[in-house]
Amino acid sequence: MRWAAIEAVANCRGGPKLRADFHRIAQRRGTAKARTAVARKLLTLVYYGLRDGEIRCLAEAS
Repeated sequence: MRWAAIEAVANCRGGPKLRADFHRIAQRRGTAKARTAVARKLLTLVYYGLRDGEIRCLAEAS
């Protein structure tokens, strides 16, 4: 599961929020740790999306 999550964010394909998080973390900690951190954030979003049926933090502000 960890490998799949890291591959999912390997090329910053996580959308604008996860992409910004990746660049912010990579600047401080390096790309390997940033990939792992963003993969963890992605898995958290997937969990809440499956539990609640929507991912509220990625919804467009109206």
